[in-house]
Amino acid sequence: MTEGASPRGRLPLTLRRRVVPWERQRPTWRAARPGLIEDALRRAQKRPSGNWYVLGAAREMTRGRPLGRTVAGVEVVAWYDAQGRIRAGAGACPHLGAPLKDSRVRCGRLVCHWHGMAFDGGPTAGWTPYPAYDDGVLAWVRLDDAGGEEPTERPVVPTRPRPARSVDAVYTVVGRCAPDDVVANRLDPWHGAWYHPYSFVDLTVVSAPEAVADEAAPGGAADGFEVDVSFKVAGRVVVPVRAVFTAPEPRTVVMHLTDGEGRGSVVETHATPLAAHTAGEPRTLVTEAIVAHSPRPGFALARAGAPLVRALLRAGAGRLWRDDLAYAERRWQLRSTRHFPG
Repeated sequence: MTEGASPRGRLPLTLRRRVVPWERQRPTWRAARPGLIEDALRRAQKRPSGNWYVLGAAREMTRGRPLGRTVAGVEVVAWYDAQGRIRAGAGACPHLGAPLKDSRVRCGRLVCHWHGMAFDGGPTAGWTPYPAYDDGVLAWVRLDDAGGEEPTERPVVPTRPRPARSVDAVYTVVGRCAPDDVVANRLDPWHGAWYHPYSFVDLTVVSAPEAVADEAAPGGAADGFEVDVSFKVAGRVVVPVRAVFTAPEPRTVVMHLTDGEGRGSVVETHATPLAAHTAGEPRTLVTEAIVAHSPRPGFALARAGAPLVRALLRAGAGRLWRDDLAYAERRWQLRSTRHFPG
């Protein structure tokens, strides 16, 4: 934490008393043990997902257009029916293979733009529907053949603040790496102040998990990384917080702000495998869902300006992921050539 500051302080902003130049901050490479990060990743991989994959932001699907993705090599299309329920299924029209992601939604039915075949979400002429779920922020699809696990009725959705008292934003980007590379990046909190000095300072990993007896147990606080860090605002002005990173399922890492300004806010990172790149490289969709919350009365103003707040949150996530995606892609490159030192 910032010297002389506590995440439990009443004021959200703190003035750093002593600014440490980037090159003089305490090195974190000894603490960021490759084996520790790998063990946390391995435990996450063993947790059940129920075969659910994030498609993207629920807000991406308007009432008139569908959302299309290729997930784990499976072409998927999703839309809302007339009752506002999410529907999903095979992304190719069974007639002549038209891409249904480019079709239109009329009266809750997906209508193929090639020859007019209509889909109401149920099996039609060999067309295969998939279970889908809208958690209010993200859209999910369940692909049992791709996942190969015991299916569950719903995905593992992290605990979030109530929608009526929060603002959510979703940022998506595609990288040339595997989902494990994205998850490993998020399970390495030690890189924050070194790799993102424009956003984070005074980062200390308070506690990190060692091997636990039940490796398949849901990722709770006991199996999380607890971090004290300050978000940079301007100059020496920072916002100190405490955050806990956990991995509740194989392709998700969640950061809960547990103390300081924004306590109760959540940042979720979801990694969805897509189709392989033409060069044989894997491609992964990174979906970052930010659910911002504050108990302060003034937060109502932020909710009133939700579109602007969402744009600011997406811009901040985009800047961080330009770096973090390079980290994940580099990890994949080294792993694929068997040069990864971890």
